[in-house]
Amino acid sequence: MAEQTSDSTAPLSVSSPTAPKKDNTNPVDSKLTELNESRAELLNRIQNLKQDLQSWRGKLDTQVKVYREELSGLKKTLNLEVEQLREEFKDLKTTLNQQQDDVSASLKSLGLQDSKEQMEKRSEVTEEKVEALSTDDNAKAAEH
Repeated sequence: MAEQTSDSTAPLSVSSPTAPKKDNTNPVDSKLTELNESRAELLNRIQNLKQDLQSWRGKLDTQVKVYREELSGLKKTLNLEVEQLREEFKDLKTTLNQQQDDVSASLKSLGLQDSKEQMEKRSEVTEEKVEALSTDDNAKAAEH
């Protein structure tokens, strides 16, 4: 039992010392070869993935650059259009103010403006007369 303290020594006691090592090394060698091949395959995959990642990054960088250029162009176009609209509104305001001044001048030259002012004066005089009459009525009522 003392001879069987480890699993690797048990089969050796049955056969000759050189033959079991070859039997044990062949499976180990084949496992090592298999592991090395698997390692090489994994390293190859990793390298391919790194290349794919670099390629995707390059493509994304290119797309980002293109989109930024497009956005910059759109922003410039939008700013120009906004400025044109501001100028158009400014011109429209000026035109409307000029038309309003022209209409006022036309009405004034036709005497309609004076008529309007005269109507306002007549309205004020009428209001004053009404106030005077109501004051007189209040005074007469106080006497009675």
